[in-house]
Amino acid sequence: MARWLVPAIAVAAFCFCLSAAHAGPFGIGVVIGEPTGVTFKTWMGGDQAIDAAAAWSFVDGTSLHFHMDYLYHKPGPPEMAVPGLLIHFGLGGRLKVGDDDKHGDGDNRLGIRVPVGLDYLFAKSHLELFFEVAPLLDLAPETDFLVNGGVGLRYYLGGRPSSRR
Repeated sequence: MARWLVPAIAVAAFCFCLSAAHAGPFGIGVVIGEPTGVTFKTWMGGDQAIDAAAAWSFVDGTSLHFHMDYLYHKPGPPEMAVPGLLIHFGLGGRLKVGDDDKHGDGDNRLGIRVPVGLDYLFAKSHLELFFEVAPLLDLAPETDFLVNGGVGLRYYLGGRPSSRR
């Protein structure tokens, strides 16, 4: 497990810090679901953001789960007319490290995520409520299709993201 853990954390931290250096508001918060843990989001300007999480997965045993996604945001449908509501979709990757009872050998899993969700930016606040579903295709050590999902809350440091991108 340690063989994958340290390099994975180092690469994720480096990529996230590099993107945050050229970005706008930075959010940190919690996500509850599969996985459950700490979530981060940094806006790249306009309608694009990088989202990441360091969390625990409880499917088929207990494992550490790391993911990072590139997200694109659009305003909610005009007929809904809800200021602050954004729809997001994107592409990313995940690394799952730890005990995996399904496979019986504690293997590490590497996969591709396709997140889709809703973000609600509270008026005159630095808070964002979000919901996300992410179909996931594990590629290593074997191919497997799963779905992640959760609800969470982030607080933005360094300014509030625009609610209409």
